[in-house]
Amino acid sequence: MARDPVDAAVPAQFSGLYVEACNVLDASPRASAAVSRHCLQHLLHECAKVKPGNLNGEIQEVLDSGSVPSHVADSLDAVRTIGNFAAHPIKSTSSGQVVDVEPGEAEWNLDTIQSLFDFYFVQPAKTAARRAALNQKLADAKKPLLK
Repeated sequence: MARDPVDAAVPAQFSGLYVEACNVLDASPRASAAVSRHCLQHLLHECAKVKPGNLNGEIQEVLDSGSVPSHVADSLDAVRTIGNFAAHPIKSTSSGQVVDVEPGEAEWNLDTIQSLFDFYFVQPAKTAARRAALNQKLADAKKPLLK
């Protein structure tokens, strides 16, 4: 499945992992989910400033902080469950077979990371550009700049 390109506002340290997870999605949803979880963990350490530990606890710390929009929080909560399928064998109680990561679940991880990219990088960059343009207009009119 083709995905939208990563916005230029997203630092390479995150976009590289995201692109890697996208590139392996068709061949191995499990591998994609594992790489995307690594990307997510790095993102939460650097942007949400969570205490390093396991991803389950780190996601809970972000959820408890209320620092992300509710739609992102809901997706983060789901990512914990999806990630457990990728990282730890879980057996179905009805069939006894190992529950695997489905492509749609791995894509949900990628969608969640895109939402976090938008929250942490893309929207702040857009707001900064708008402020800079308005401040330029104010400066040209010899008016006080935005603070």
